[in-house]
Amino acid sequence: MNPEPESLPASHWGVDWGDHGLWSWQGHSCHWRRIGDPAHPPLVLIHGFGAGSGHWRHNAGAFAAAGWQVYAMDLLGFGESSQPWLRLDNRLWARQLAAFLDEVVHGPAVLVGHSLGGLVALTCAVHFPDRVRAVAAVPLPDPALLMTRVGGLGGSPRQAPWRRRLKRLIVNLLCRSLPLEVIVPLLVHSPLLDLGLQSAYHNPIMGDRELRRVISRPARRPGAVRALRAMSIAMPLRPHHATAPALLTRINQPLLLIWGRQDGLVPLEVALQCRRWRPQTPLVVLDQAGHCPHDERPPLFNQTLLEWLQSLPHRSPEALEWHSFRGRVPGTA
Repeated sequence: MNPEPESLPASHWGVDWGDHGLWSWQGHSCHWRRIGDPAHPPLVLIHGFGAGSGHWRHNAGAFAAAGWQVYAMDLLGFGESSQPWLRLDNRLWARQLAAFLDEVVHGPAVLVGHSLGGLVALTCAVHFPDRVRAVAAVPLPDPALLMTRVGGLGGSPRQAPWRRRLKRLIVNLLCRSLPLEVIVPLLVHSPLLDLGLQSAYHNPIMGDRELRRVISRPARRPGAVRALRAMSIAMPLRPHHATAPALLTRINQPLLLIWGRQDGLVPLEVALQCRRWRPQTPLVVLDQAGHCPHDERPPLFNQTLLEWLQSLPHRSPEALEWHSFRGRVPGTA
């Protein structure tokens, strides 16, 4: 099912940017949006944890104006997509994204993912390489990046079955016992939400009603707690091959990392660890930006990404050539 998106009376700028549509995948409703000339090469934006496609409010229009047809999709459990009780982890979201590329975009695309969306984009590129032409992760979070030693590129030692069963039991008990039905509404309807949002930004964002709306609306939906609990169980129980260290050693497409220098949620140390797993990966560090550099410093972010996109052979999908991109690394201008 691939309905044409419906144009909204709202401006293409702001959280309601673009034309919106619903697409059915495995019986679940998936919200998506699009802006730009259909004749231009496709660029797909994937939001991060707790957000939705509206979080690209300051970026999508700029990319469309630069010659891209820009898509964005709400991952299952987030935004305006269904909030089911499924094994919500980066493997499932990668399958959702690959199907979106097949059935809605109708071809391979460049993927740009914020935070969790970067991990999803990386997963999709590894498992569905013919659908993905390049990946930009802004940034790339995964606790495994700090817990796994570099060197065992084939994967970490396989845990004994009893250890895996014990871990599964502990994770299920902890996540099912958390009173999320109380915690989530408390966060959404109190100043705690603003404090949580501020932790993801370097500069003050108090009073940004659009940003609060992007985060709070999905959290108020009836299935929000169910989806959050499902994700809290599934993500810690992923096998090693589904974690960022293993994925970084397998991706063959061009990869760019963009980090906010003042990111307090996924610190710059994680970026440096990513480059230990994949040394040739360009890393651009944006000053005066926290965990959401695309939303906090959009002109600089947009310019950085567009420079990298210009280095890609996006006008000829058959080309395999990779043009060099000199990303700024920590300590450089």
